[in-house]
Amino acid sequence: MENQTSTSLLHIRNLAIIAHVDHGKTTLVDKLLQQGNVFRANEQVEERVMDSNQLEKERGITILAKNTAVHYLDYKINIVDTPGHADFSGEVERILTMVDGVLLVVDAFDGPMPQTRFVLNKALSLGLKPIVVLNKIDRSDARPVEALNDVFNLFIELGATDEQMEFPVVYASAKKGFAMRDLAQPSENLIPLFETIISHIPPPEADLSGPFLMQVTSLEYDSYIGQMALGRVVRGKVSVGETIGRVVAGELKEKGKIKKLLSFEGLKKVEVETIQAGDIVLLAAFPDLRIGEVLSDVNTIGELPPIEIGEPTISMEFLVNNSPFAGQEGKFVTSRNLRDRLFREIKSNVALRVEETDSPDSFKVSGRGELHLGILIETMRREGYEFQVSRPKVLFKGEGAQRHEPYEYLVIDVAEEYVGTVIEKLGPRKGEMLNMAPQKDGHVRLEFLIPARGLLGYRSEFLSDTRGTGLLTHTFHGYGEYKGDIPGRNNGALISMETGETVAYALENVQERGVLFLGAGVRVYEGMVIGAHSRPTDLAVNPCKKKHLTNIRSSTAEDAITLTPPRHLSLEQTLEFLEDDELLEVTPENLRIRKKLLTENERKRSSKK
Repeated sequence: MENQTSTSLLHIRNLAIIAHVDHGKTTLVDKLLQQGNVFRANEQVEERVMDSNQLEKERGITILAKNTAVHYLDYKINIVDTPGHADFSGEVERILTMVDGVLLVVDAFDGPMPQTRFVLNKALSLGLKPIVVLNKIDRSDARPVEALNDVFNLFIELGATDEQMEFPVVYASAKKGFAMRDLAQPSENLIPLFETIISHIPPPEADLSGPFLMQVTSLEYDSYIGQMALGRVVRGKVSVGETIGRVVAGELKEKGKIKKLLSFEGLKKVEVETIQAGDIVLLAAFPDLRIGEVLSDVNTIGELPPIEIGEPTISMEFLVNNSPFAGQEGKFVTSRNLRDRLFREIKSNVALRVEETDSPDSFKVSGRGELHLGILIETMRREGYEFQVSRPKVLFKGEGAQRHEPYEYLVIDVAEEYVGTVIEKLGPRKGEMLNMAPQKDGHVRLEFLIPARGLLGYRSEFLSDTRGTGLLTHTFHGYGEYKGDIPGRNNGALISMETGETVAYALENVQERGVLFLGAGVRVYEGMVIGAHSRPTDLAVNPCKKKHLTNIRSSTAEDAITLTPPRHLSLEQTLEFLEDDELLEVTPENLRIRKKLLTENERKRSSKK
């Protein structure tokens, strides 16, 4: 164990990396770690090493903000890798309170994108110093001059100060591991970027001699130590074994002894005896902390401004599974299991809201977007939970004529041939076009302001309309006036009228009525949705009907039954498909769409009311 944190305050730099999804942010962190001598020369290191969560590796996105530290000369650089997707902006907002500057990574071809805009706005409003990194400069279609002009325009739009407008620019290739301050001066490493960080990002402002003060910015859990608080020490220093206070709403709630202190060194957490102001650390003292609470010297109660987190915009109902197949595939199936898991989630996922309803089997869960809630659903099913969720709904403000709804700033990049289709589809969804600009290679960039309701269920339709070639990104813009009704799904559902196992003979007839979501040999129950009807109305079908055997041999008896391959829906696609009278049954093994009322008679009686 080290005796104390050895780096002086003047030699600490705290910065966050912010970028749009897939602009190379996590790859750049990989190379900073490698060139900061974090790894041994012969050590095998996987790509995107900071994406430690399994879902992050699968989807290629950063979901959880993570900390690391690299050393350059005698400087310690604490780096926070932040999510690029606006749905995880709750992670970004609190992490930015720990740093003094940001590395804004922008694709040299794409330029700044919607999520870049959102997170940068947060950083600038906190007065953080920006460094702009134009990444992927080695691409043949890179356009650094145009991308840099777009960044300048974005800074002006977001109201950056004169000092923030004087940001340094570094041209880089994260993939190849080089950076340069001038395009005319080639480089083979990231030293120009390291030097820019040291010279432009200020050391943390902190009082080393005052009483200890720190705010809980994030929480981690260790199976041996228990809960640990992550944060930046604002004032003073503290050692293992000392007693500190937990401050809630300006009052000392309880006292606790520090059991362990950890500092970041590369990807490792190193035990230290003492931590000091300015550094980002992990501290174990209390078993049940919440994000935003303050840890303070017991004799001098300190206060810090609360961490402001934006309000949720979308909600869903999480319900106990009551389908005919309930309890057959999950490990945690009761309402108590579901309640405990959801309320445990809000301790660390601060952008999430969980409310109890009139029913003990149902909970209202609100978040920043479909992806935010979708990641929670996927995480829970992988942990062994079995439950049901309703169709996502936007959260309104006000009532009656004063009702306001959330709006999204939407950016779409498509080939010219699909522009008309996209504009035509977004019209009924109340999308208002702000800008249309031609790009390279026959592509066009469209910018819209659209109610969040208008985007529900649109992504799959968009990918189909653009043959999978279009790019669609959006971020929360603000609340505006209610735009009236927006049309829902164009297709009805194909609903099983029997419980049993699907048969190829029956499915051959059913597939003529629409698109199937499953093949033969799959267990289904009455009221389960097995496909999309080609017409707007729902249709009850029997996918379990077997061919009657006779003693007369038909001339076509040997003909093989040919089924069109079913359309298997991902979690996001199933959420987009849902209508108000449907639920999604989520288990560790299956995703099943079902009607809330399982029998056809119940649905008919309900429609007459």
